[in-house]
Amino acid sequence: MRRVIIIAFLILAAALAAILYIRSDELNTPVSEKYMKVGVLLSGSRSDKNYCQAHYEALESLRNDFNLDIVYRENVVGDCYPDIISLIRDEDCKVVVGVSFQFGDDMKRAAEMYPDVYFLHTGGTEARSNLSSFFGRMYQARYLSGIIAGMKTRTGQLGYVAAFDIPEVIRGINAFTLGVRSVRPDAVVHVRYCNSWTDDEAAGIACAELLERHPIDVIAMHTNSLAPHKEADRRGVWSVGCNRDSAEEFPNTYLAACVWKWDDCYRKQILDCLQGKFHGSNVWMDINDGIVAISKPTRHVDVRAVAAVQAVNEKMRNRTFDVFYGPIKDTAGIIRVEKGESMSDSEMLNGFFWYVEGVTIEGN
Repeated sequence: MRRVIIIAFLILAAALAAILYIRSDELNTPVSEKYMKVGVLLSGSRSDKNYCQAHYEALESLRNDFNLDIVYRENVVGDCYPDIISLIRDEDCKVVVGVSFQFGDDMKRAAEMYPDVYFLHTGGTEARSNLSSFFGRMYQARYLSGIIAGMKTRTGQLGYVAAFDIPEVIRGINAFTLGVRSVRPDAVVHVRYCNSWTDDEAAGIACAELLERHPIDVIAMHTNSLAPHKEADRRGVWSVGCNRDSAEEFPNTYLAACVWKWDDCYRKQILDCLQGKFHGSNVWMDINDGIVAISKPTRHVDVRAVAAVQAVNEKMRNRTFDVFYGPIKDTAGIIRVEKGESMSDSEMLNGFFWYVEGVTIEGN
């Protein structure tokens, strides 16, 4: 009887070991035996120390793990279809990554034309059997950065340099302002559009004009340019960054940043491609998924502000609070979101063409 029990135990142990081995093998695909060429469309430079570099660093972190050959096309603007075709036909890429919302129509068109190629679109809204789009709820991190800015300002006058007046950007402006006014109810956020993601001169001029017109002591931004930081630093004005932490660049005036964490997202997507498990989907991930975050605050941020951010961050994570919970008024004092209600994803993604109370838009 004892011998039977021992044999049964050994069989069970072997079975468990086999299961664990298979599961481990699924999570750690023997990619060293595989090879995949990935083409990447960047809207700016891979070394912009901002949005595009965040994507570049995340993808490069997978190069050796997954035996990837990665080809980059930088500063791609407007019609990117020829670049996509070149990556597929000339470079033999089996995965094409596009990091700008503007690439959406061309990526969808290419996905229909090349069903055997995988397409990954960050910031997109479309899905096909071979096309996935994904993005993060960056407005959550912007709200948290607003708390830091609101507790730092002494004048109650803050600036915001923005690229374009589209829902994604307006959503961020509104979230930042709500965060600011949650701790400084009388604060005003002055916004100026520079009408470019990457134009350093336009972004720098927009920042300078804001600072000259108002007694602004904290500046935030939604561009892929560091020019507003440089202008703020030159004038001794605090700044809040976006896309990637640039604290080391501006040690005397930087507070924190709303940052992208693309690593895990790309890891999962490309692993699915390698394993033949890819299923096209459209996903808008939140702070719990780890795709967006507030960077570690610098030494210039008061411990009370750090504690306040941590408390709200925890509420977001356990889903007892989100940014666009009512009541919320617009700049005319009209209630747009009633108490006890919240904005739908469709409204946030497609219908944000209004500003919350406390925002002022500066003319060109």
